Amino acid sequence: MRIDYEKRIFGLDLMRAIAILMVMCSHILWIVPDMRGITRKLFSVFGILGVDVFFVLSGFLIGRILYKMYTSRDFNFKDMTYFWVRRWFRTLPNYYLTLVINILVAIYIGNQLPEHLWRYGFFLHNFSTELPWFYPESWSLSVEEFAYILGPLLLYLVLFFRKNASRPQLFLQVTLFILITFIISKLFYNHSEEVRHMRHWTLNVKSIVIYRIDAIYYGVLAAYVSIVKPKFWNNTKYLACAFGVLALISINFLIPLKSWYITEYPQFWNVWYFIFKSLAIVCTLPLLSKLKSAPKSIRIPITYVSILSYAIYVFHYSIIMQLMKYFIPSETMAGLDLVIYILVYVLIVFVVSYLVYRLYEKPMTDLRDSSKIKAYFK
Repeated sequence: MRIDYEKRIFGLDLMRAIAILMVMCSHILWIVPDMRGITRKLFSVFGILGVDVFFVLSGFLIGRILYKMYTSRDFNFKDMTYFWVRRWFRTLPNYYLTLVINILVAIYIGNQLPEHLWRYGFFLHNFSTELPWFYPESWSLSVEEFAYILGPLLLYLVLFFRKNASRPQLFLQVTLFILITFIISKLFYNHSEEVRHMRHWTLNVKSIVIYRIDAIYYGVLAAYVSIVKPKFWNNTKYLACAFGVLALISINFLIPLKSWYITEYPQFWNVWYFIFKSLAIVCTLPLLSKLKSAPKSIRIPITYVSILSYAIYVFHYSIIMQLMKYFIPSETMAGLDLVIYILVYVLIVFVVSYLVYRLYEKPMTDLRDSSKIKAYFK
């Protein structure tokens, strides 16, 4: 697999690699359910943070693309649909492939399929109601897809009412409108619903589209700042990154120390924790987006993990880990046997993800750059 390192930003690859490794670590708790102590607490936090890193990073990348499209020329319906088509060639093939495989795996091992399976085909399974047990990691893909649709659509529609307005100002106003709207949706949930425990919070708030789209638009807001205020972006990169990292560590240290449990502090969990996490992650972007390279011994493995991260995300849990647990249960394992089990699991994940990327994901993504697609949207 040839990699053009000159076209990649190492700092963003590092974010992506850290995010997927966090998610994998959190799911290893299924292999080792009796894990205790600081490792278990860290892995639990990793599961919450990892996906949010993906959200903010995704928002930052699409935000920069959208801003340039929106301000550099006449932004029209064809531009908007071209943006969607490019995103869909990147995201949909892996999703639908793993959706089909998850269905086959469920049938094979004897699990009952969800009642409204068709909703998965349209990313509606976690739009506003509790996340089903089937293919649980797909929740974040639903959030991403609706975020990709919402922002460009609003940017396009607002031009009907404010044709002569400043495009940069419109971009900022639409971004802030989306952020405020979904903060309000979380406040409304907190006011009207009772969160009983962390699992209820995970399935009914953390993983629901109408409460989480703003997580991506913090990254979009960061993209706006990086383009409009480049000096500020560059001059604050070290201080902002240090603040962001310390803030993430501090808040997750204070939660158990101060006993900020969800039953006693529901608004913190339902609203402010999401906002705080996203803003802290945003603070790391000025430095990481400027970190172009690194020594080869670090750059090569990090870049490979980053490139494979999407395939890893959709294959590692519901498919690979579930099948391993079905054929070789890990509950009775301990010591060296457990270590070997985890190492074999990680090896299988990376081998499968590499093959999927080379043979399916990349060829499908490359179709968006085909001459026919480009010619149609010119």
